[in-house]
Amino acid sequence: MTPLLERLHAMPTQCLLGIRRGLEKESLRAHADGSLSLAPHPAALGSALTHPHITTDYSESQLELITGVHASVESCLAELAEVHQYTARSLRAAGDEMMWASSMPCGLPTDENIPTGRYGSSNVGRAKSVYRVGLGHRYGRRMQTISGIHYNWSLPGVSNDGYFSLIRNFRRHAFLLLYLFGASPAVCSSFVAGREHELQTLADRTLYMPHGTSLRMGRLGYQSEAQATLAVSYNGLEGYAASLHDALTRPWPAYEAIGVRNPGGDYNQLATTLLQIENEFYGTIRPKRVIFPGERPLHALRERGVEYIEVRLLDLNPFEPLGIAADALRFIDVFLLHCLLTDSAPDTPQEIHELAENQHLTAARGREPGLQLLRQGQQVPLQQWAMELMAELAPIAQAMDAAHGAQGGGYVQAVEAAQRRAQAPETLPSAQVLQAMRQGYDDSFVGFARAHSLQIHQELLARPWSAKQQARFEAMAAQSVNDQRAIEAADTMPFEIYRQEYTSPARLGRPQAELVAALAAA
Repeated sequence: MTPLLERLHAMPTQCLLGIRRGLEKESLRAHADGSLSLAPHPAALGSALTHPHITTDYSESQLELITGVHASVESCLAELAEVHQYTARSLRAAGDEMMWASSMPCGLPTDENIPTGRYGSSNVGRAKSVYRVGLGHRYGRRMQTISGIHYNWSLPGVSNDGYFSLIRNFRRHAFLLLYLFGASPAVCSSFVAGREHELQTLADRTLYMPHGTSLRMGRLGYQSEAQATLAVSYNGLEGYAASLHDALTRPWPAYEAIGVRNPGGDYNQLATTLLQIENEFYGTIRPKRVIFPGERPLHALRERGVEYIEVRLLDLNPFEPLGIAADALRFIDVFLLHCLLTDSAPDTPQEIHELAENQHLTAARGREPGLQLLRQGQQVPLQQWAMELMAELAPIAQAMDAAHGAQGGGYVQAVEAAQRRAQAPETLPSAQVLQAMRQGYDDSFVGFARAHSLQIHQELLARPWSAKQQARFEAMAAQSVNDQRAIEAADTMPFEIYRQEYTSPARLGRPQAELVAALAAA
């Protein structure tokens, strides 16, 4: 029996049933003509600062819909559907807006006209806004308009080392998720106006990669020379925290040149360090911990450890009303269990470089026949590696179905469907997007995405919706506005003092080794 099977058989059924999950789904607000809405966050959606389920991501025009924590895939998607329905109804009442169905953005205005998120006059609200202004200075606003889905996931009884073991294997095998679920092979030319790129022209105002899977996760996505200098290791919480601490406290000359404030006194960014705050560090997966009000995420991790992981590489599937299907989430559950249960060697600088190259290759050329990736310094065909991994997923899927009893969990079915798609690249979402563009929209990305966005918008509006549901969401929105006002009324500290205190290295927590030494000395 392999170590994977031994660990799987040793895992109690209640542990498998103890998986908890939640979703965060970003979508731009677009007009019916496919252009970005420049209007403020709709009042009917409440306060983007305090609403528990509806906020904004980078842009004022970029919705983020959030579920609570769920014991089943079905209940998680049911809640996400309900939030979508209320949002769609609110957008209809406000005018001609809809949620953009693709990860790559709709028609964009010039960079300076893309609105950054606004969160009111409180210190915490202003800090969120200034952070986004800083991202615009550092990376450009267009790059921030890319949307995706984040999957938050936990399993009872997993230690810090267990989660970091999972994370290392996830990063090694992330190419499989990009290959199977990438759905952004094309983009509107407005996204790259004035930038160097490797895209090919497909049609007027449409650029693409013929075998691309996820332009969002490739070189067009959230990339920066500064962050490229970070070789963050995931060999444990201490090393990971030290890498982040360094990036959060190390001055970066290009950002020092921008300055915290401009000559007129307006804020350019929160800090001049390589990272302003923890969220600026981009990765395909993050260790996470729920924070206390005002607490820094790194402090929370150091003090209380990893509580869950956040999967960050999923594209919106424009063929799905919610951007993702139940089968995809079930496959990811099995994939994450595989990452946790298989041996996970420490990472090395050489491997970290390999993984970055594999990500870029899969994003740009994943469906290219015979494409080779790197595995421990050796080339291996992507499809061969993918099928080897998926063969190992089968017993985990069987165990998940068995744990869910007579009704089954649909896990075997999800893995088998993914295996079939992997062997037939023309059936992958990225290929289907290009095929649909070609067949119905004269190869126009905006034409395709606009039509699918409108279709999904109308489908959400047609679903049953009760007066009780409407009243509950209206009450939630009203309460969020009251909560924001209460935060603003309670503020007494000048914003500059708040900013200095929040970005102080002292707020990042102390390495465990230092804490142990301090306690020993006491």
